[in-house]
Amino acid sequence: MSTLPLRDTLAAIVGQDRVLDRPIELIAFASDASFYRLIPKAVVFAGSVDEVKGLFRTSHDLGLPLTFRAAGTSLSGQAVTDGILVEVARHWRDIQVLDGGARVRVQPGVIGAHVNHALRLHRAKMGPDPASINTCTVGGILSNNSSGMCCGVAQNAYHTLESLTFVLPSGTVIDTARPDADEAFRAAEPALWQGLLDMKRDLEANAPLATRIRAKYLQKNTTGYGLNAFLDFSRPVDIFRNLLIGSEGTLAFIAEAVLRTVPDLPVKVTGFLVFPTIHAACAAIVPLREAGAAALELLDRASLRSVENQPGTPPSFKGLPDGAAALLVEFQGAQEAARAELEAAALAACAGLTLLEPARFTHDAAEQAAFWKIRSGTFPSVGAVRKRGTTVLIEDVAFPIEKLADAAVDLIALFEKHGYREAILFGHAKDGNLHFVITQSFNDQAEVDRYARFIDDVVDLVVHKYDGALKAEHGTGRNMAPFVEAEWGPEARAVMARLKALSDPRGLLNPGVIINSDPRGHIADLKPMPGVEEEVDKCIECGYCEPKCPSRELTLSPRQRIVVRREMARLQTTGENPERLAALDEAFPYMALKTCAVDGLCATACPVSIDTGQLTKRFRRASHSPRAQKLALAAARNFATLEPLVRVGLWSGHVVQSLFGQKAMPFITRTLKLAGWSHQWSPEMPRPAKAPLPVTRPEGADAIYFPACISRMMGHLPGEATELSLVEAVLEVSRRAGVQLHIPTDVAGTCCGVPFSSKGFDQAHRFSVNQAIEKFWTWSQEGRLAVVVDTSPCTYGLTTCRPYLTSENQARFDKLRILDGVAFAHDVLLPRLKITGKVPSVALHPVCSVTKMNLVGKLEAVAKACAEQVLIPRDAGCCGFAGDRGFMHPELTASATRREAAEVKAAAPAEHYSSSRTCEVGMTRSTGRIYRSFVYLMEAVTRGGNHA
Repeated sequence: MSTLPLRDTLAAIVGQDRVLDRPIELIAFASDASFYRLIPKAVVFAGSVDEVKGLFRTSHDLGLPLTFRAAGTSLSGQAVTDGILVEVARHWRDIQVLDGGARVRVQPGVIGAHVNHALRLHRAKMGPDPASINTCTVGGILSNNSSGMCCGVAQNAYHTLESLTFVLPSGTVIDTARPDADEAFRAAEPALWQGLLDMKRDLEANAPLATRIRAKYLQKNTTGYGLNAFLDFSRPVDIFRNLLIGSEGTLAFIAEAVLRTVPDLPVKVTGFLVFPTIHAACAAIVPLREAGAAALELLDRASLRSVENQPGTPPSFKGLPDGAAALLVEFQGAQEAARAELEAAALAACAGLTLLEPARFTHDAAEQAAFWKIRSGTFPSVGAVRKRGTTVLIEDVAFPIEKLADAAVDLIALFEKHGYREAILFGHAKDGNLHFVITQSFNDQAEVDRYARFIDDVVDLVVHKYDGALKAEHGTGRNMAPFVEAEWGPEARAVMARLKALSDPRGLLNPGVIINSDPRGHIADLKPMPGVEEEVDKCIECGYCEPKCPSRELTLSPRQRIVVRREMARLQTTGENPERLAALDEAFPYMALKTCAVDGLCATACPVSIDTGQLTKRFRRASHSPRAQKLALAAARNFATLEPLVRVGLWSGHVVQSLFGQKAMPFITRTLKLAGWSHQWSPEMPRPAKAPLPVTRPEGADAIYFPACISRMMGHLPGEATELSLVEAVLEVSRRAGVQLHIPTDVAGTCCGVPFSSKGFDQAHRFSVNQAIEKFWTWSQEGRLAVVVDTSPCTYGLTTCRPYLTSENQARFDKLRILDGVAFAHDVLLPRLKITGKVPSVALHPVCSVTKMNLVGKLEAVAKACAEQVLIPRDAGCCGFAGDRGFMHPELTASATRREAAEVKAAAPAEHYSSSRTCEVGMTRSTGRIYRSFVYLMEAVTRGGNHA
């Protein structure tokens, strides 16, 4: 047994840099997406099977529980521990497509959507299609036997699994694909091997229980261990392989899996069918399913009410009577020729249904996406309006189809009985799977007791009245572990307990999950939810934001920032553990604020649209003294003076570099950092932009061109091969397209305000955007001409600045047309240009603002018109440069772009493009390849061409 401190013991296995044990780090990882919290003693980033084996040994030597976590999107408390938390998302992301897409080999840290991305060219996908597929990982999908909207039972993780490589707590490693796998399993684990055979024999001899098992797995069921594996397979290694599906990390570690894929059907016919009652909606399930519907999503009246104001929602939803319900129905096909047949089948199936309005199905992809957004918006709609101090709980149950309507009515009655009047009910009706969402406070005992009574009634309703499943697809977790016996009975529960004991004799692997003898275990270790700042108070800690965050592998993710902030608020209120509070206060500025890029991409993935950057801005704003705010305002008022000073600074830096070598300026700025200077020089620092700007004529102008201040100050990167400045390139490409742009002569000093906003300088930001809109109003002839902006972050800052404008400028803003350069190039220039020759291949880096403005498709279309091959890396995201943040904290950009840069280097495209100079600096630094504006690509392929 090790006598070293825990950190040193763990670091001897994985290295010092992959062990976290500071208070802020432990609190950040104490929560998953559930309503439970356990603070780990250490967080470890394992990177190999040998390291996992070493961690198992340490767990046994020290008697400490050990839990594996990947994405942490578990809804039932499967991924929290007060022992050793082993994170396996960071270093387990390999994907290998096999047999032309018929199979795929994956590691547990791979995000589900990334698997489908790799399979897309083969028109295949994973079978499981959980709603969290853009965030959850294969490890969680397998460990919870996830399903989803369309996959049902036949295409879930259990039924599409081919082989696994697993590691037992004893350290035994088995690849079930090997021909000798069963012999190796028997030799290494004779007691487990024989025990599996014995349990199989006993279950098969128990005819009533065997019949019950077979019947229960005809529908969705993830309560307890998958006992059907004992009946479906003969060899112990195969039995155990499929027992690991849905085992929630309690039996072994899944190091790798090979899955059979399913066809990705591109042709879709979609419609919302509205019924007078939930009974009428449920009566439609069987005929629609028999007609071939791939998806049947049920929404009760409360669900429809929760989304009736969402864009794209049918207007009729607002006038529906109480008790109404709807089905979102989708038919899918492989070939375009089948579309008419699919619609005919759909309409024929609807002919005999009792509907409030005529059935209508759409082929339009945008309308289909809007329908699915309505469906996915039900869960967050409740989270967005919940009371402060409450959390959102989502549970999933399954009923026999023939009893679904009555069960739904009974569930709604339980909501009323226990005071959950905001509750909604929806789900995968094709499979009898219902989800319900409630909001719950755990801040006092009375509320905890209310929840306990409610769950007791749910168990009684699901199990005893309808013989359904307490968990259909979210896994047993801590919330239903005490009720496994209630659903399965003592004999089946005893088999599960024996399985756990044979696999994990010390009981240290994710204890309390699935097997839990504490009848009140589901109301233990509840997560506190104190109110915090309004910008983030709605957070439900689901983790959907995390893949978007540039600092997620450096410091904290958006979810973790909020988790830590909530703990700080709780400690400030209770007065307990002042040492922990002091540690959090000390670490918070760097971990949560200085390394936040405030890029806002977290909001694009957040179910309740939280932009965690707003919290960062609030803290930055509060940290500024009145004097600092005044100095920032003075800078905004005198921005025209600052522009040439920046150009002089860039020129001077490059002069020093040329005289004293490449290391001179980095050394100088590192030395100045000791005196408070925050920006670090790097070899990619741009040269000064050309000045003055080109002269253009206002007469006959088709649009106003606003070169952003970045374009006016920062010019070419070292090694960038072009004579034209960005401003000159924009003008030249526009001229070739027959479009005349005018640059106002008083453009100097005009700023979009983003540099001030991101740093929390409110007064300077308001001044800048009001000045800009006033000038735009004049330049555009009071809105007659569009204003084109060449830098995407500046466009986004200007198009979203309305709340900060005076009432007069708001009225002007509403009449302005402010176009990003990407949209202008795609919509206006590209159709008029003659492409004279494409480049072989390009890589694109869509900056955050392009993503938020939904312009990625247009940027890609421009590139495809100009290049034979276009790469948008799978891991493309925020580069973390964030204006000047990359100059201040280069480690943020290095971490944020590591995976994207690796993909770009491996693909080795000929050229690299983006739409923001500072982001281009960041990507150039990360990849060693020069990134520049996509306008240069258009200029290169249209030389010698005239406008059409």
